[in-house]
Amino acid sequence: MTFVTDTIFALASAPGKAGVAVVRVSGPDVPQVAQALCGQLPEPRLATLALIRDSDGIRVDQSLILYFPEGNSFTGEAVLELHTHGSVAVVNRLLRVLGDMPGLRLAEAGEFTRRALENGCMDLAQVEGLADLIDAETEAQRRQALRVLSGDLGKLAEQWRADLIRAAALIEATIDFADEDVPVDVTPEVNALLAGVAEQLGTQIVGVDTAERIRTGFEVAIVGAPNVGKSTLLNALAGRDAAITSEFAGTTRDVIEVRMDLGGLPVTLLDTAGLRETDDHVEGIGIELAKKRAKQADLRIFLVEGGNVPEIAPEPEDIVATAKADTLEGAPDGLAVSGKSGQGVQELIAGVQATLAERTGNLGIATRERHRVSMIRATESLNAAQAVLALGPDQYDIAAEELRTAIRALDSIVGRVDVENLLDEIFSSFCIGK
Repeated sequence: MTFVTDTIFALASAPGKAGVAVVRVSGPDVPQVAQALCGQLPEPRLATLALIRDSDGIRVDQSLILYFPEGNSFTGEAVLELHTHGSVAVVNRLLRVLGDMPGLRLAEAGEFTRRALENGCMDLAQVEGLADLIDAETEAQRRQALRVLSGDLGKLAEQWRADLIRAAALIEATIDFADEDVPVDVTPEVNALLAGVAEQLGTQIVGVDTAERIRTGFEVAIVGAPNVGKSTLLNALAGRDAAITSEFAGTTRDVIEVRMDLGGLPVTLLDTAGLRETDDHVEGIGIELAKKRAKQADLRIFLVEGGNVPEIAPEPEDIVATAKADTLEGAPDGLAVSGKSGQGVQELIAGVQATLAERTGNLGIATRERHRVSMIRATESLNAAQAVLALGPDQYDIAAEELRTAIRALDSIVGRVDVENLLDEIFSSFCIGK
């Protein structure tokens, strides 16, 4: 159902000089806007070339126009798209012409998408997926955002919801209609439904951390003693002079961050201060910060020289490499790298990619902390319902309330709260609406 709203407009493409600019208009006045600008309302979804004129009949531009009727557009409302030349002057003039029309106003940030949500064209998870897709910088981010935008999370939540509604309907029927034609013992089917949903929720909860890392980026810290070649390696990996390098130990005092695309995964490399004992107060602050950020990072690259033991104990998946490979005599054991000569750098990159790619193996569809919190709330309610069910029919009303709480938690994932489906399930499944 479309909400009665005013008509909004905005530049839908990126601002600035371009070959083509797209201005979008959405709302009930779209037919009148098309008539006023172009002298005609195009056939639905059929691109039409037309002259755009202002209220005085003065030509603004020649544009490709597209008309989407109500119920057949991104927002669910009538939408007009004007594909003009991408001149800053043309766009500004067109926006002024639209702004002078009665009943039209400039759209607020995200308002087109909000109308799509309010009109049932998208759920809340899809809205988040659209935002992530627009912000995507790597292939992994694109794929993940597209899954959410396509409605995969909403479909999964809907299946969970349907199973819980079925379970709640069975319990409610037992409570309120014990003398009717309903199953005498509903606990086997109810427990099976709850166990199935709980298992799938657990899988998705585990995968949220990885999904969030793909969305925001993995952190990989380069750790080692002073003057071991950390900054030189960072510059080699980044392909530019992102960090100052010097033969003097202790050059790096703060954490230097460089964002990269490694094998389609978003990665932020951290160049940290050299780890050593020091009397320099400022350097000491940098070293403590380096230790903190290194421990928080998803992966650490330890550069060691002369068989020195790293000051921070490496985790099992961390990468330990011999530094300054270009100065070594003979073939070292294991991985050796040199940011100066490039030796071993590709092998190091491959190792980082392989480690992070393996972590994405448990990737789920849920991508945000909000999703995880909602799923945890639902799981807690399911566990409570199962525990109460084991106490017998006298406690079924408490179990039913726990299931309703779980359903509301799942509804929050897609931004919907609906209790009528529970009654619909009871009436249709058990023929008790008499």
